[in-house]
This record gives sequence, C-alpha cells and structure tokens, in this order.
Amino acid sequence: MRINPSLISPVLTVLYRAWIRSIRFQDGGGPMAIRAAADSGRPVMLAIWHSELFALTGYGMRVLDGRLATVVSDSRDGEIIAQVLERIGYGTARGSSTRGGLKALMALKRHMERGRIGVITVDGPRGPRHQVKDGAVYLAQRAGALLFPVRSRPQRMHVFDRSWDKFQLPMPFCRCPVYFGEPLEFTSEKLTPETLAFESARLQAALMSALPEA
Repeated sequence: MRINPSLISPVLTVLYRAWIRSIRFQDGGGPMAIRAAADSGRPVMLAIWHSELFALTGYGMRVLDGRLATVVSDSRDGEIIAQVLERIGYGTARGSSTRGGLKALMALKRHMERGRIGVITVDGPRGPRHQVKDGAVYLAQRAGALLFPVRSRPQRMHVFDRSWDKFQLPMPFCRCPVYFGEPLEFTSEKLTPETLAFESARLQAALMSALPEA
C-alpha cells in the first residue's frame, strides 16, 4: 500500500524535530565562518557524507535555520523526505545522479544565488561509500562557491552495517561533535576530466581529514 506523503510527512517532521532537539551538538564555533561567507554575498556549499546526513541535517536545522537547501531524489520516498525537509526550513532541489541530476544541481545553484547555503551528500545517493562524485565539484565551480567539508561523530549511534553507506543513526540525548574542514575553492578554468578528478580527490581528502582520529 502506498502512503500519501502529505499524510505521513507532518508526523515524521514532529518525530525528527524531537529527536534532533534531544541531541547535544558541539561545533567549536565553526558556523561563524559559514555565516560570514554567506552574508558577504558569496555562494556557499557544505559537503557531507551520506552516512552522516541524519545528524548533520538536524544540526543545520538548529544552527542555520532557514538558510539551507539540498538535493532530494525524485522518487516517491524522496517526496516524503522533501516535504519533511521543507517543513524544517530547507529548500529542496529534486533529482539524483541517476535521474534529473543536472537539473537538480542547477536548481540548487539557484537556491544559492538567492542566499541559501547548498548542502550536498557527495557520495550519494548510492555510493560507493566515501567516494566523492563529480557533481559537488562541478556545482561549486559553476557557482563560484566556497565549499566547507563537514563531519559528525555521534557518541552513541546505531550503524546500519548492511546499508551501502553504513548509515549512522545518532541515539537520542547523545553528544554529537560537528567538525569543519578548511573551506575549498576551485579553479575558474574549464573543468577537464583530469581537473575534475583531481579536484574531487582533493575534496575527498579534505572530508577525510576533517574528522579527527577517535
């Protein structure tokens, strides 16, 4: 039986808000640089791994409320997610790497041009895990955006080991440090396949190094 997204999304929104409000985020003042860059009028993007999106989406809701936009799948499940995200203050751009990808990236670019901060799961929606895809660098370069790598490490979480990304579900009331890597800028020159591969590898290394060793 198919569930009407407009019926279930309000319930999921309430549950998600309550879950996220119970988490004790710690960020060491990282969002100050993000706000400053966005307030200057420059397009800004946040790059995250798909496995960490539950915590980081909620962190963005609490710390950068009303300023974020992200890509959401065009699928039926994506419609439910999009409605929840819009209810918590996110802008959405519909599409994925397998369907409507370029259209979604350009829609996210328009959100950034209107002052929102773009968020992109750089290894989503289907992996491989922790392998940066070309879309993040392509969009950052086209938009002239400053890109911040962002990571999280919930102190208590359930890891879905059978999922492709080993998805992390932070437990309610846990402490969750959030870490920010140095912002990246990309060449304004035309992106050749070789340059795109090099810049994607640079972003991948920045995301890996943003999370301190446990």
